[in-house]
Amino acid sequence: MKLSREDVLHIARLARVALTEAEVARMSDQLSNLLEHFEVLQKVDTSGVEPTAQSVALQSVMREDVVAPSLPTEDVLANAPRREGDMFRVRAVLE
Repeated sequence: MKLSREDVLHIARLARVALTEAEVARMSDQLSNLLEHFEVLQKVDTSGVEPTAQSVALQSVMREDVVAPSLPTEDVLANAPRREGDMFRVRAVLE
């Protein structure tokens, strides 16, 4: 499918991209080639293929969330520049 100059300019306008005349000509060829590849894919028989959203099995790279005892308050606050009781003391950010 060959895209016309007007088609390329319309796509560029939708994408809010400014193109020079040389870029319009180059994009016309490149986008046309891309559409030809899609036309080839449209002809592939996929009637026996199950629909899927993922081609490979998903696995989490995160570790399991395991409940563990917390650090003692004194250890946590040992290097705090300022503290107030059992809490960190910070300067006000909002007035």
